[in-house]
Amino acid sequence: MTLAETLAAHHLTILGGFHPTEEDGTPEGTRTLLMLGPLEPGFWAHFTASPEWQDGNPDPMDRWSRRTIGRIACDLGAKALFPFGGPPYQPIQRWAIRTGRIWQSPVRLLVSADQGMMVSFRGALALKERIDVPPPTDRPCDTCAKPCLTACPVGALTEAGYDVPACKSFLDTPQGQPCLTQGCEVRRACPVSQGYARLPEQSAYHMARFHGAG
Repeated sequence: MTLAETLAAHHLTILGGFHPTEEDGTPEGTRTLLMLGPLEPGFWAHFTASPEWQDGNPDPMDRWSRRTIGRIACDLGAKALFPFGGPPYQPIQRWAIRTGRIWQSPVRLLVSADQGMMVSFRGALALKERIDVPPPTDRPCDTCAKPCLTACPVGALTEAGYDVPACKSFLDTPQGQPCLTQGCEVRRACPVSQGYARLPEQSAYHMARFHGAG
């Protein structure tokens, strides 16, 4: 079974990868770093059938990611790295941009060639072997009308940055319910996002965690 097939069995996919240099801050001996995220369609149904979701304990997705990607890494003799569990935190966003398939969007959130602004990272694999990685591609924003710039109903997320308090206050209002239950309107406005089969239920889960944080 190929690595892609192994990941697909867990509804995970390779979002991009690169061959690190010393400046990248990857674990010593890493010759290939792969960024992993949900594989659609079907990720949410797969995840919500997991013991981590079913047991009712906190942080089910992080615990599922640690178990699943950790086991894959162990089988490969690789190291699993995660965007949670710090501080200190891994430089996941910087690594993502190094792949040449993920960029900073006009509103500064990351945008993926495959998943648009719905891109999310469940972890990364640091391999001791040098393997082929998905090739860099053109940034979709360069030929886009950039609806993300004007999509936020309260102007909390623009090219000037992210006004988190304004966003969270809006989510408390009736007008903010579509963002809370279906996902951020800015992320949904991205044309690449619209072609990605992420369910509203998954977006609602992440929005609820964001809204309830600090």
